[in-house]
Amino acid sequence: MKDFLLEIFRWWHGQTWGTRLWIWRYGDLVGTDELGNKYYQDKKANRRYVTYAGPADASAIPPGWHGWMHFRTDVVPTEANYVARSWEKPHEPNLTGTAAAYRPDGSMLNKGERPRVTGDYDAWSPE
Repeated sequence: MKDFLLEIFRWWHGQTWGTRLWIWRYGDLVGTDELGNKYYQDKKANRRYVTYAGPADASAIPPGWHGWMHFRTDVVPTEANYVARSWEKPHEPNLTGTAAAYRPDGSMLNKGERPRVTGDYDAWSPE
């Protein structure tokens, strides 16, 4: 019962009942990626959908599926035996708002002092 209520009200953590109903009615499953995300294509309209395996995070779409989602290719990565290129990095989750987020020196949440400017910068003052 708890999962049922969470699915109704927690739209930011996966699909809601409205999304599930829409995909059931109009979508065709075209594949699943290595992270567990499922990809659908609309039966009539030219639309593509993704349901995330965890929290909804658009950065969790691998490069091959990203190209398919954004209509850069019509070939589904599972059909094309897509292999990531050497320069493509593996997925890293968005760490904003967590303890592992980037905090430069001088930030209120980090120790240290902000580096001094080098002289090529003139601070504005309201004179």
